This record gives sequence, C-alpha cells and structure tokens, in this order.
Amino acid sequence: MSKLRDDRQKDLLLLALDQIVDMGHPLVQLAALIDWKFLDDRFRSVCQTGPGQPGLPTRLVTGLFILKHMHNLSDEVLCAR
Repeated sequence: MSKLRDDRQKDLLLLALDQIVDMGHPLVQLAALIDWKFLDDRFRSVCQTGPGQPGLPTRLVTGLFILKHMHNLSDEVLCAR
C-alpha cells in the first residue's frame, strides 16, 4: 500500500505574495477596500464575453482604469507600463 502524499509543506522555491509585495503600499490598501464582488456583478451586465476573445478579469480591468486615471495615462502608455 502506498503512502498518501503530504501536501502541507509549501514549495521551497515559491514565495508567498505578501513576502514579495509591500502590503503597506497605498494601492494594496486600496485593493483591500474595493468591493470586487459588487464590481463583478455590475460589469457582468455590460461586459459580456462573446465569440472570439474571452473577457478579462474585473480586477485587472478596474485596476488598469484606476492607474490610468491616477497618472493621466493614454491607453498606449498604460499598456506599455
């Protein structure tokens, strides 16, 4: 009989996100305050996936709009950054 694998140990080469990102950064704190479920529900009626390219995650699109507005960026400059 084989032993069950113990998956409780984390991968030694992978770092937790909170060890990489400054959790005190204003954008991280802003992300914690945003009601993402509400935005998902609101955008679902407007942004529907159809044939072709699938829709992007709400957090990604909302985050890009926030950065674009904060730094007064064009679409091209935002995507380049």
